[in-house]
Amino acid sequence: MIEWFVALQVGVALVAGVLCLVLGLAGRVPNDLTMGAVALVELLLIVQLVMAIVGPLVGNSPTGSLAEFYIYLISALILPLAGGFWALIERNRWSTVILGGVCLAIAVMVYRMGQIWFVQGA
Repeated sequence: MIEWFVALQVGVALVAGVLCLVLGLAGRVPNDLTMGAVALVELLLIVQLVMAIVGPLVGNSPTGSLAEFYIYLISALILPLAGGFWALIERNRWSTVILGGVCLAIAVMVYRMGQIWFVQGA
């Protein structure tokens, strides 16, 4: 992992989460803006997956449990897909709020992945 990329991911997920929460509580149904924000969060997670595979091969190994890290990463990769699928099936304001909750959960998960990679002792 790269520290600045973790900070970027957390920041983007927080902004996307707050945006979706505000729009959902204002009564807006999922639209291109909210789905695009969630798609951006998913794209950054896919980039993180590639970096997590390449990192240990080039000497950037985690200080914590690699298995725990990948459990967080795979779970985080599934959340936007499930939330986006739900938002497309059931198009109401609460779907937009759920998208916000998904993005906020991903922000927490990416922060924890950074702790496992950089801080936690094995």
